[in-house]
Amino acid sequence: MGFRFLGTGSAAPAKILTNDDLSGMVETSDEWITTRVGVRERRIAVTETTASLAEEAARRALEQSGVSPSELDLIICATITADDVCPTCAGAVQQALGASCPAFDISSACSGFLFALDTAAGFFARGTVKKVLVIGAERISKLLDWTDRSTCVIFGDGAGAAVLGESEDDCYLVSELHTAGGSDVIHIPAYQGQSPFRQIPEGERPPVIFMAGQETFKFAVNAMVGHIRSMASKIGKTPEELDFIVPHQANTRIIDFAAKKLNLPAEKFIVTIQNYGNTAAASVPTALDEANRSGRIRRGDLVAMVAFGGGLSSAGAVVRW
Repeated sequence: MGFRFLGTGSAAPAKILTNDDLSGMVETSDEWITTRVGVRERRIAVTETTASLAEEAARRALEQSGVSPSELDLIICATITADDVCPTCAGAVQQALGASCPAFDISSACSGFLFALDTAAGFFARGTVKKVLVIGAERISKLLDWTDRSTCVIFGDGAGAAVLGESEDDCYLVSELHTAGGSDVIHIPAYQGQSPFRQIPEGERPPVIFMAGQETFKFAVNAMVGHIRSMASKIGKTPEELDFIVPHQANTRIIDFAAKKLNLPAEKFIVTIQNYGNTAAASVPTALDEANRSGRIRRGDLVAMVAFGGGLSSAGAVVRW
């Protein structure tokens, strides 16, 4: 048994941080950021938490799908910025919604939502679920070094969600997951605790985002192009026959460069980074929700999603909307 998308939702913090605002905090400018990254503004959590953003996105997805929390058989949340180690973000959402199903988190950085989507597909294939809520939610602002202009200008906070429903006509056509473990290119150290017995290694990095820009760019472009070509081939299509591509919103130059390598027009790509920045696991579902609610994506369209990020990880999926 397969599934299809029943509804989507997204949420963003109230505070808008513009490039001009950032130029008063670090040595940068609106021109520098828009030219190199493509972000004009991003949302930053002040009172919001990862769980509260996830809950808001989930409620909107449930409302659009016409599904009540009591009907959910499973909740999966992709995040690297859960408010607590325990309870999980998914567990917090379950409680807030009043659902009674199992709930758990997945951690695969910016690829997390697609890893979670593929995990949900396994439950549908086994016939153990009928309705599943999948969420990508992040409060990346707590992981940033706000004096480092190479990273703090890129990211933002937010959440995106989708409700999936059992369907005899499986609309989840193909998926790909990839991991190349290592911390040389992207690294976010965890808090190491206060054990009096731990010996601190020389050169230990602080618990903020470290990213090697050029290496990240190369990995991202190759991952996007590779997944799109491979997935299209697996379903007997060419990249040109895909109706839309929803990429991870990391950098407009990455998207533009990949589009040129694929020989695809910019109109096929759903781009929202200018308004939200890179929201990691929330990136793809947030862009998907905007495209869905605006009517840009319509039933029957072939929609490819692709993501890449820390891990290093990348993932892709093609769905019949």
